[in-house]
Amino acid sequence: MDSIAVYVHTPFCPSKCGYCDFNSYAMSGEIVERTTAATIREILQSPLRGIPAKTIFLGGGTPTFLSGEQLHRILDAIREVHPPAEGCEITSEANPGTVDIPKFSAMIAAGFNRISLGAQSFVDDDLIRLDRVHKAAEIDRAVTAAREAGFTNLNLDLMFALPGQSMQGWRRNLDKALSLEPDHLSLYCLTIEPNTAFYRQVQRGQLDLPEDDAQVDMYDRCVEQTAKLGFQQYEISNFAKPGHECQHNLCYWESEPYAGYGPGAVGAIPGAAFAALNGKHAEATRVRYTNLKHPERYCAAIEGGQLLAFESEALEPETLRLERIMLGIRLNQGVRIEALKTEGIELGEKSLRKVFELGWIEPYEERLKLTAAGRHFCSEVALELA
Repeated sequence: MDSIAVYVHTPFCPSKCGYCDFNSYAMSGEIVERTTAATIREILQSPLRGIPAKTIFLGGGTPTFLSGEQLHRILDAIREVHPPAEGCEITSEANPGTVDIPKFSAMIAAGFNRISLGAQSFVDDDLIRLDRVHKAAEIDRAVTAAREAGFTNLNLDLMFALPGQSMQGWRRNLDKALSLEPDHLSLYCLTIEPNTAFYRQVQRGQLDLPEDDAQVDMYDRCVEQTAKLGFQQYEISNFAKPGHECQHNLCYWESEPYAGYGPGAVGAIPGAAFAALNGKHAEATRVRYTNLKHPERYCAAIEGGQLLAFESEALEPETLRLERIMLGIRLNQGVRIEALKTEGIELGEKSLRKVFELGWIEPYEERLKLTAAGRHFCSEVALELA
């Protein structure tokens, strides 16, 4: 393995958002430093030591809930274990309410070169409904601070189809995001996940969500408006100025191995490396694992020399091939037919005919790619092909 994508999960947030099903906790105090130290210890004992980092990504949760000094220590540990490859993209997610010029400057000094701001909306009423702790005005200040500190690769996360949102409201949100001149936009349709406050509100009929047709129109607006301003859509929900595609997420979509560190982090690494610490799946081509999620349990396991992965699965070649289709079809470039054949993937003639006739897929330079209409049915296409 020449290089690997590295992910570090920070589980802390100022508060728990109503739509969030990520591994995050509204905790503060001693547990934050304890978890930082435990995460560093996990990184330093990695069986993947010496494999260069192709990309590094700190996600959460809210990584910028940590101090600049804590972020610096985590990144130093990664660099010791996974020397960054040339041109390594080093990203941190950030909440606009937890950053300022000094913190951004400390992150630049530490080696971060890409920032991803969770804006979500530029309307204060939306942010309140989403249980976000920041205000719309703080997004502008965070973008200005990031630029002044030296970040030249900046992403904004924005959500549409929010409770009570109209097309007019979404247009204003999108136009405002574009006026800040980000290098990358991640534009997501709100998804109601089980075990969230929003899910319980939907079950009680308390959440007024846009109809499906309105959600489709909002998505189409994303595609049209970003293209006018020079953004290239390269994945279902992601749009970038040329040369600013998120290299870390591309590793996921192209089914490459990745290491995961921190509470609740997910990784997918060679079986031999996983077995070195966990004693099983040694013969597997790749193993996907999830670390203990709660910070207290995670720290106790690290400090007591116990196993961190509370669940794992050996990914057989057939599973990897199917995931290659299901993830790769999300990319605008699609999946290369010859590569699928080389990996032993035979696409059924009946399935291909069906998605072609529905107008969901088209050939493109010896690839299969979604059409504009097909992007609304990505999951259905992937399942049909797989």
